Amino acid sequence: MRDYKKFLVWEKSHQLTLDVYKCMSSFPKEELFGLISQMKRSSSSIPTNIAEGCGRNSEKDFCRFLYIAFGSANELEYQILLSIDLNFIDLEKGQKFLIQIEEIKKMLNGLITKLNNANG
Repeated sequence: MRDYKKFLVWEKSHQLTLDVYKCMSSFPKEELFGLISQMKRSSSSIPTNIAEGCGRNSEKDFCRFLYIAFGSANELEYQILLSIDLNFIDLEKGQKFLIQIEEIKKMLNGLITKLNNANG
């Protein structure tokens, strides 16, 4: 078993989730069950899937959950772009989120590659 809290990518994705949740308070209330809900779900899905994958017994299972986390990062990336275009997030804050997401995606990709290479 792996301790997910020891993975820097989990730590960074957890912080991203906290940042996204804080940002949502400025969104229009009519988005509560729309974009707000989707962004909370996709952001929290990243560290959640890393944690769940760490609890699996095989590298293959761990890798599968990292792919899911990567997909959630892509989903959140689009939702941030949409939020910028709808003026729910200012461009500067949106760019910071996009940089965080890009870093997390690179880290996930590196970990996936390492696991795949180790498994032949």
